[in-house]
Amino acid sequence: MKYDLIVIGSGPGGYVASIRASQLGLKVGVVEKNELGGVCLNWGCIPTKSLLKSAEVFAYTKHASDYGVTIEGAVKADLTKMVERSRSVADGMSKGIQFLFKKNKIDHIQGYGRIIDSKTVEVEVSKDKKEKYNADHIILATGARSKELPNLKQDGKKIIGYREAMTLKKLPESMVIVGSGAIGSEFANFYNSLGTKVALVEFLPAIVPLEDEEVSKQLERSFKKSGMKVMTNSTVESVDKKGTKCKVKIKTRKGEEEQEADIVLSAVGVTPNLENLGLEEAGIQVEEGKIKVDGFYRTSVDGVYAIGDIVSGPALAHAASAEGIVCVEKIAGMNPEPINYNNIPGCTYTSPEVASVGYTEKAAREAGYEIKVGKFPYTASGKANAAGAKDGFIKLIFDAKYGELLGAHMIGANVTEMIAELVVSRNLETTGHELIKSIHPHPTMSEAIMEAAAAAYDEVIHI
Repeated sequence: MKYDLIVIGSGPGGYVASIRASQLGLKVGVVEKNELGGVCLNWGCIPTKSLLKSAEVFAYTKHASDYGVTIEGAVKADLTKMVERSRSVADGMSKGIQFLFKKNKIDHIQGYGRIIDSKTVEVEVSKDKKEKYNADHIILATGARSKELPNLKQDGKKIIGYREAMTLKKLPESMVIVGSGAIGSEFANFYNSLGTKVALVEFLPAIVPLEDEEVSKQLERSFKKSGMKVMTNSTVESVDKKGTKCKVKIKTRKGEEEQEADIVLSAVGVTPNLENLGLEEAGIQVEEGKIKVDGFYRTSVDGVYAIGDIVSGPALAHAASAEGIVCVEKIAGMNPEPINYNNIPGCTYTSPEVASVGYTEKAAREAGYEIKVGKFPYTASGKANAAGAKDGFIKLIFDAKYGELLGAHMIGANVTEMIAELVVSRNLETTGHELIKSIHPHPTMSEAIMEAAAAAYDEVIHI
C-alpha cells in the first residue's frame, strides 16, 4: 500500500504528527507494535499523574483536621485500587487516540517497523509474517525506554524501572530511588506520600538538577520535611539482592553507607529506541546516540525524518508533539517557524510542583546578561495560605537593559498550570513592566507572577 506519510511510533510525537498530516491532506499510516499513544500516554505522563492525584487525595485525608474536617476511623491507601484507576485512565486515553485515528482516516499498521530504504517500511506483523509499505515520506518517532546502568541491572522484581513502579501489587515498606529527575522525584513523592520509607539518591549536587538552584534547594527542603531521605553527591555502588531485602551500597561525600530496601527503582534517565530500525543500512547519520536532524527534522537521508526522544533536545512529550507538527507542516509545503528550544517549559509533578522555562539565574549570568531578579514567596500569597500550600515561590529573571523575560522558575501548588503564562510572555517578548501592569485576579496563585515581576523592579506590594 502507498502512503504520503508513514510514521513509525505512535507516542506524543508520532500520533500528533500523523493527525496534523491528515489535517493537511496527506494519506497517513502509523506503525505501532503496542498500544496507541506510546509510553507517555500508556506508561508515563498520564498514568503517573493519576497515581500522584491518588497520593494527593490521601495526603489531604491525613491533614483533613487542618481544614476543619473530621474523619472517623483509619484512612488507608489501597495501592491496588490506585493502580487500577491509573490503568483505567491510561486505557481511556488510548481509546481516545483510536477514535482520533478513525476520525482523521489514519491507518494503524500493527507491528514492528523498520526502514528498508527512504521510501519503504517493512513491518513485522508476526514472527512468520512481514509486510512492506511505500511512502513518499517517513517519520521516525520511536521514543525511548528506561536507561540501565551496568551496576544496576533491572530484574523487574527487586530492581525495577518506571513501568514496574506503576504497577506494584503491594506497597513496599522501603525503597531506594536512584536519580532525582522528573521520573525519580515524582515516584519518590508518590511512594513517600503513601508511607513507604524512601531514600532518593542523586549523583549531582542537587535534586531536579536541571532546575534553578533555589528551586532545587526548596524541593529538597520540602521532601525532607515530608520524611524522605535525600542523598545528593551520592552514587549507588552495588545492590545485593540475595536476602529478602536489597542491601544497597551508596558512596557519599562522607564515605560509604548501606541502605536496606524492599525495592530499588532505577530512574537515571532514558535510552533512545534506535535498535533494529534499519538506520545504518539506510545511511541515516547518528551522532552521540541520537539521530542527527536539521531544524525541520530532516535526517541525512532525503525523505526520512526523526522527532522526539531519538533526536537531541529535551525528552518531553510536548516537545515531541511540537516537533511533529513543525515536521509535517514543512513536508506539506507550509513555512513553519523552527522551534525555540529555550522556550519549552519543563514540569515536575511533585508536591510542591516545579515548573520552569528559559534561563536559570546562573545560565543568564554565564550568557553575559546583566539581570534583574524578582522573587515572591507563597507564604505571602493569600490564595496559597487559604489552600494550606505555603511551600514555594515564583522567581522571574529579566534582562536589566531591555526588560526582556529571560527565565521563570516556580515551585509550589498549581505552578505546572501557571507556567504557560510565562511561555506566552516570552514568545511575545513581554517586558517586566508589562507583566506588572497586567492585572491578575485576586486571590489566585497566579498573582504571585505579577508580584515577582514587581519585586524585580522594587515595586512589589505584599512583601
